[in-house]
Parts: sequence; structure tokens; C-alpha cells
Amino acid sequence: MKITYDREACQGHNRCYMLASELFDTDDEGYAIPLIEGKVPAEPGEKARLAADNCSEFAIAIAE
Repeated sequence: MKITYDREACQGHNRCYMLASELFDTDDEGYAIPLIEGKVPAEPGEKARLAADNCSEFAIAIAE
């Protein structure tokens, strides 16, 4: 699976960081920063889906 992140769509609610801190951090303005480029390891995969499902701006997408 691969995470796709749209910085322009992000509004800085930090749900992704709260749900999957091993996959996302935040910058000084509160916007998400993906910590993994490319393929996501299997173990945090469910957390990646949870973060994408809870992004109210649909800034995070998962490609299988």
C-alpha cells in the first residue's frame, strides 16, 4: 500500500497524527507531514487506512 497526501487539501486538523503518529508528523503550522515515502510496511497499514478514513478534507488517500 502507498500513502498519497495532498498538502493543498490539508486543513491542519491533525487527525492523521493523532491516529497514526508513526506515519505522520506535523509542521510548525500544524499541517501533516508524511513520515513514510513510498510503500507502507504491513504493520502500520491499518493505521494508514484509519488516518485516511478520518481525514475530513480527503487529503490522505491509500493506493493498494
